Amino acid sequence: MTELQYHLAKVYAIWLREFKVFLREKSRLIASTFTPILWLFVIGSGIGSTASAPAGVDYQTFIFPGIVSMSIIFTSVFYGSYIIWDRKFDFLKSVMAAPVSRAGVFVGKTLGGMTNSLIQALILLAIGAAIGIPFTPLSIVQAVAVILLMSFGLTSLGLALGSYMYSLEGFQMIVSFVVFPLFFLSGALFPLDGLPSWLYVLAALDPATYGVSAMRGTMLGIGSADPALDFAILTVYTGALGLFGVLSFRRMKAV
Repeated sequence: MTELQYHLAKVYAIWLREFKVFLREKSRLIASTFTPILWLFVIGSGIGSTASAPAGVDYQTFIFPGIVSMSIIFTSVFYGSYIIWDRKFDFLKSVMAAPVSRAGVFVGKTLGGMTNSLIQALILLAIGAAIGIPFTPLSIVQAVAVILLMSFGLTSLGLALGSYMYSLEGFQMIVSFVVFPLFFLSGALFPLDGLPSWLYVLAALDPATYGVSAMRGTMLGIGSADPALDFAILTVYTGALGLFGVLSFRRMKAV
């Protein structure tokens, strides 16, 4: 076994543990999938009955990429709470004592969170196909690529925040100040055209904005003048958040 294979095996072991935990918590999958579905049908139908969406699509269809992004944002960032649970039950201490680098631990956990977000997003894509979202094989591949980038970057952010926190209550309070601006400033529920300049600047600084725009462009063919540019900017954000996560894990204390 080469050194690369050795390190990949460690990352795989950590990912597998995270994935098995996810499979055992079926209630978490149901609850975290129910909320976006509720937004899609209640908000989409309720506001859609009084408001018109741009480009001739109905409002429910317009917000669908944003609802997928909402699922990714909340699932990925709140995944950082598992670091606090691992610390409370001393699992983190045993992992840190194992012959695996902090970067390897971070990547394994991030891939675990990314897998959780991907599964939930795929469920929403299936619902989207059922309600008439005009998917093509290419648009599905492109949407999944955006989902993977968003989930990796935002899971990195959640784990980085969790690495500095020792209280689950404190983590939830801090993360609430992160996820809601990420979601509401992303253009998930409204077009960004015509916003006040100060609000447009905040939206432009939001990494989720480029994920929503890229998915809306690939799924619906609207909203993004250049989906490739959105994808490139999202890639840069993902790399930066991943680096932030690695550096945070290197400074993290196991107890």
